[in-house]
Amino acid sequence: MRRLQMVAIGAASCVCVLAVTPRPAYALFSDAAVVAAIKLLQAFTGNALNTMTKNLTDSIDSNLSSLANPNSVASLLTKGFTQVANYAKAQVGAQSQLMDAQDAAMAGFLRRQQETGIRDEHMMNPEFCAGLDAQQSTVAASKAARSAVYAIATVSDPRGEAGQGTPSYYGKSQGTDANMSLHLKRYCSSDDVAQGLCSSVSRLPNADQRAASLFGADTLSADGAVDAANDYATTLIQPVAPAALRGEQLSSLRGREAATRRRSYNSRMSLARWVTGYVTSLGVPSVALTRDQKAEMTAEGLTPLDKASWLQAMALEVNRRVSSVSWNASLQAMPPASVMREVATEMAQSNYLALQNYRLGLYLATMGAARVAQEEEVAFRDGLTPMPSPTINP
Repeated sequence: MRRLQMVAIGAASCVCVLAVTPRPAYALFSDAAVVAAIKLLQAFTGNALNTMTKNLTDSIDSNLSSLANPNSVASLLTKGFTQVANYAKAQVGAQSQLMDAQDAAMAGFLRRQQETGIRDEHMMNPEFCAGLDAQQSTVAASKAARSAVYAIATVSDPRGEAGQGTPSYYGKSQGTDANMSLHLKRYCSSDDVAQGLCSSVSRLPNADQRAASLFGADTLSADGAVDAANDYATTLIQPVAPAALRGEQLSSLRGREAATRRRSYNSRMSLARWVTGYVTSLGVPSVALTRDQKAEMTAEGLTPLDKASWLQAMALEVNRRVSSVSWNASLQAMPPASVMREVATEMAQSNYLALQNYRLGLYLATMGAARVAQEEEVAFRDGLTPMPSPTINP
């Protein structure tokens, strides 16, 4: 390249010399020779420049766009794009693996969550089990109470009818003496002692005339409280039964009418005593309390009992769902299925209580009907004018 530049500079100098220097008279070359030399020089210079341009172009092409040259820009860009494409493909593959792993992990999590929900939906809550035990105790106590009211009626009905073997069978005075003797034996008070009727005050003085004997406690203790409640009902309803009708009192026409009225009286007294006996039977101790029921009694400030009545078991079950801290705390943590079970249990309990109230309503309605009938009978009897009996000659 330097040589070509030197030749070009020299040729230019010659041209300048030829152009400036005046032609001598003895010049060796003609004008044609000079022109030919100039053309030859121009051709040589053009060829050199073309060669130089071609070489430059080839060099540039080799350095820029030739893929055969590993150091060319095109080769480097091709390698870079290829590497970027490889990175992109690897990233897509990695993202696919990540998404697959994430989907698998999420599917496992959702499955475990579903299994947990199924477990919670079907698992018995401890509070539900405690409630079921209490309800079974309540039903057992209800059966025992029904047996108790029949037992009370078996004793009170013959007494009110003045049947054989009862005090009033022999007369009203005997019935009065029997009632007084029972009072002094079980319920002697300080006034009775002062009058010399009994020697010492009883453990339950005057309990046969106090309502607390029947309604004072949900469970009547077995050491005399049941008897006191029954005796209070006797004092309240029929302290002394009328004397029984016997002999001519039954065979005569007037005696038959008296017997009819006595049977009506006995039926009303039996109804009244049945209701009081039913109330008494609800407090008779009959079932063993569960651990949760005893804990509820302790929480209510009561002394836990080994055996309790229907009324006590029912009251504990109702109060547990009202004031028990443990039950309310469990309710807050219960899954929806357990809450629905509690709601269903309380609805069943409400239906059960409604049935008991309906049964008591039947008793009260019957008593109301009997009272109306008795009042109408008295009004009808008072409104009649006695008619003279005719005299029939034989």
